[in-house]
Amino acid sequence: MRAHVYRNTPRNLALLARVLRNGGLVAVPSETVYGLAADALNPEACRKIFAAKGRPATDPLIVHIARFEDLDRVAVSNPAALKLARAFWPGPLTLVLPKKAVVPDAVTSGRNSVAVRMPAHPAFLRLLRLAGTPLAAPSANPFGYVSPTTARHVQDGLGERIGHILDGGACRIGIESTIVDLRDSSRPRILRPGAITADELQRILKRPVSLQPMRTQRSATAQIAPGQLARHYSPATPVRLHPKIRTTLIAATDQTSDGTARQRVGPAAGKEAWVFLKRPPQTVLRACGDGPVRWLDRVGDLRGAARRLFAVLRELDGLGLSAIHVEIPAGAGLAEAIRDRLARASGRP
Repeated sequence: MRAHVYRNTPRNLALLARVLRNGGLVAVPSETVYGLAADALNPEACRKIFAAKGRPATDPLIVHIARFEDLDRVAVSNPAALKLARAFWPGPLTLVLPKKAVVPDAVTSGRNSVAVRMPAHPAFLRLLRLAGTPLAAPSANPFGYVSPTTARHVQDGLGERIGHILDGGACRIGIESTIVDLRDSSRPRILRPGAITADELQRILKRPVSLQPMRTQRSATAQIAPGQLARHYSPATPVRLHPKIRTTLIAATDQTSDGTARQRVGPAAGKEAWVFLKRPPQTVLRACGDGPVRWLDRVGDLRGAARRLFAVLRELDGLGLSAIHVEIPAGAGLAEAIRDRLARASGRP
């Protein structure tokens, strides 16, 4: 049976809250990406998440809460964590802290720490309050694939494996939350970059916040937090990254006898797509050949680029292309988060 998509109404929220209290799964909207939710304190319900996604048990889940006081219910907090929670919750920030015994090992991959956040999407918050329990909710897609940012994306990926999808519209941010390891509050570090940047965190904490270098982790090793594998958020079509995509295009074309550009990029036969941060000039468009061309934001605004990134990768992945060439942004902040997702999408950290 295909999943039913529910509109965001009080009646539907009450129904879906009952599904969650009874150990079922519900795909939910958030400001980051859509998640697949279950009662975080019910180990059997959480195991259903792993089964539906095909997710390895070594990849822990993020626990979502609706109230600040719920943090102490699931984790051992500290002053640094409370400062960040007051500054950025509800919002796209996940804190890794020592866990309380009430959190099942199935949620944390057997580790003694737990990742916690308070989402900003109003429908998700209302559902959390109606369910009356913290909810574990990784991205609502088959494990390793591009994260979903609309209810349709969830239906396309998990529609035959789950029964309930709450439609909350397109995600406002479009990439997963920033994850900060605060198990040692004197040495905060970003495990996964996101919309909350290192500079913003440092302004609140009044101390340096390091960014963990991207590294290869095997799925057989229990991770500290989600999003640590070298290949993740990945379409089936090969993704190739270019710091200076226009230089790449110029080097990858020559002139035919009639003076038109002839593309000769990559060893694979077939059409290739080109994805730019902002709309390129006509001279660059002509060099792209006859494959599809997309830009993430008309003027290159990184917030717009992040919002559209996964939707564009999904769209192009369905076109039977031989490769997707993507321009990567330079700089810090949100650019780091976009580079992180693209590096994992390409499988080349």
